[in-house]
Amino acid sequence: MWLALLIVILDQVSKIIAQASLTYGQRVNVFPFFDFTLLYNPGAAFSFLANEGGWQRWFFTLVGVLAIAFIAYLMRKHREDKRFLLALTMILGGAAGNLIDRILYGHVIDFLLFYWEKWHYPAFNLADSTITVGAVLLILDELMRLRRTKANAVTEENTIIHKDSNSAKNKRTRT
Repeated sequence: MWLALLIVILDQVSKIIAQASLTYGQRVNVFPFFDFTLLYNPGAAFSFLANEGGWQRWFFTLVGVLAIAFIAYLMRKHREDKRFLLALTMILGGAAGNLIDRILYGHVIDFLLFYWEKWHYPAFNLADSTITVGAVLLILDELMRLRRTKANAVTEENTIIHKDSNSAKNKRTRT
């Protein structure tokens, strides 16, 4: 849980710095492909439903609260699975960081902007980054779990075949 709290703190501090240093829509070039900017997203990922009449603030706040509750439930249920817990912790910290924005401001504060020539990736923040890394870790954890399950099934099947083979040999030698 300390990692989730650290993520929330870093996310909120970075957003406070962005708001104190930039005006809305301002871009500060850092590299030929990256700018700091200050944008507000009242919608979800990629500004989904951002142009609605305001109801989405409460809808996405509720979704955030439910997601955090579900993640906390999964974390209690799977206390021994370290990789799974790390993934959930990163998602939890990011979700909590963005939830705080929705409650306090009615939108999520975004300030990281990657682009190349005319192509722009939607602006995002540290919370979004940790949610993404957590989601990737969840996928990797599941792939590794499936691989272990398959390997265990093959080992178990080979053990059964070996036992059956030995049992048949013993029957033949006794007769």
